[in-house]
Amino acid sequence: MTRRALPALALICISALAATACSDPTAGDSGTEGKQTAVDPTARLDGVKLTMWTAQNTVNAPKQVIDAFEKATGAQVETQAIPDLYEQNVPTKLASGDRPDLMFWQPSISTLPFVQPQQNLLTLDGEEWVSRLGDTEKSLGVIDGKRYAAIVTSPAMLGVYYNKDVFREAGLSEKDFPQSYDDLLQLAHTVKDKTDAAAFYEAGGDKWPMQWQMQVQLTDLDQQWWAGLNQNKEKWTDPVVVGAIKKYKEKLLDAGLAQKNYRTGTFTGQADALWKGEAGMVLNVTSFQTQLQAKYSTAEIDKKIGWFPVSHSSATGMYSPDQTNGVVAFKTGDEKRQNAARQFLAFWLGPDYADYIKAMKIPSVQPSVPTPDGLPQTSKAQVAALPTAIGVFQAKAIVAPDTHLHLADMIYGKKSPQQVAQAIQDQFAQVAKAQGAPGF
Repeated sequence: MTRRALPALALICISALAATACSDPTAGDSGTEGKQTAVDPTARLDGVKLTMWTAQNTVNAPKQVIDAFEKATGAQVETQAIPDLYEQNVPTKLASGDRPDLMFWQPSISTLPFVQPQQNLLTLDGEEWVSRLGDTEKSLGVIDGKRYAAIVTSPAMLGVYYNKDVFREAGLSEKDFPQSYDDLLQLAHTVKDKTDAAAFYEAGGDKWPMQWQMQVQLTDLDQQWWAGLNQNKEKWTDPVVVGAIKKYKEKLLDAGLAQKNYRTGTFTGQADALWKGEAGMVLNVTSFQTQLQAKYSTAEIDKKIGWFPVSHSSATGMYSPDQTNGVVAFKTGDEKRQNAARQFLAFWLGPDYADYIKAMKIPSVQPSVPTPDGLPQTSKAQVAALPTAIGVFQAKAIVAPDTHLHLADMIYGKKSPQQVAQAIQDQFAQVAKAQGAPGF
C-alpha cells in the first residue's frame, strides 16, 4: 500500500459526483438511516448478494472476513477490483451512477469528501463496534461530526526503519535515537561519516515516499493552524512549510545524506538497500514493513531491522490513514442490502475480528482484542507509539495536495522550495473551492 495523496485529476469528478448524488432518489435518508438498532452479526442472509470495491492491490485483503461471513450468514459478497489509480477511478465510477454496497476508502477528512459521504454513504454512528475502537481509530472516518467509515485496520505509522548492523558499525544504539528532526539529521551524518552506507534511501523515482521528510517537520503546527488552513486563513506558503521543504533539499539531499541515485530510487529499492545495509535508514510508513514481511520471517526482521518514532521536536510517531483502514457502506435504495452491509461490518468488527487480524498478521484496532502473536518488533513498536501519534496532514487538512509531485519537480531542478510551496497552495485552494469549502 502506498500513501499517495488523492490525484488532482480526481477533482474533475467532484461536481459531477455531487450532482449525481443530489439527483439520485437513493441519496436521501432511507431505510434504517439515522435510526439503527442492534445488529445480529450472524443472522441469516440467504439470497442476499453484496458487492465490495477494492483497489487492485488489496482485492484479497477482505477475503478472510468475506469467507467467514458467507459461511455464517448465507450471504454472498463479491469483490470488484477498481483499476489504478483507485482514488481517481472510484469518483469517476460513482459520478457515472455506479455504486457498490461496500468499499475500502481512506477514512480521512482529506479523502472521504471525494465520495460525497453526506449524499452517498450510510451513517454508522449508532453501531455497537464504534465504542470498541481505540482513541486514534475513533478519530477517523468522521465528517462534520458524523461517522461514515468503519475502521477495520490501524492507520499506518510513519517512522524510521534502520539497519541494526549499520547502526552498530556507526557506534549507535537506542540511547542515540533522535528526539527531534534536527537530531535525526545529525544521526544521519554519523552514519554517513562512519560507515559505507548511505544515511537515507530516498525514492525520487516513485516520488510518493518523498513527502514524509517534509511531513515530519510540520508536526509542531497546532490544530489552530490547520483549522486556519482549512478556512483559507493560513497558507501552504507559510515560512514554516517553505522552511521544511528547504531543509529537506539543503540539509539532507544537497548534504549527501541520501544515496547517490535518490532521484531514481524506488519503493522496492528502499527495502532492498536497507536490508543489505547499503542504506542505514528509511523514513516511511507501515507499507514499507509490509514488503519486508512478505519476503522475510519475523525472526529475520527482528535480527536485522529496527524502528523508532520521530517528529519535529520530539520522539513521537505519526499516523497516516490509508485506503484499507476504512470501509464505507453506500445508500443503494435497497433496504435489505443496506442492512446486510451494516451486518457485514458488525460481523467484521465483532465475532470475526480476532480471526481477521490473525489471518492478516496486523495490529488490532480494538484494545479489547489483543494484537496477534508473532509480529515483528518493528510492528510492536508502532503499536506502542500509536496512542500518542500525531496525524500526518492527510488527517488534518481538508485537501491532501500532491506534495510528492511538486517535491519531485524540486529534485529534478524544475522548482525552488518556494515554488513547491506555492504549487501545493494553488492545488489545495483549487480543490477546496471545488468542494465548496467555506472561505475559498
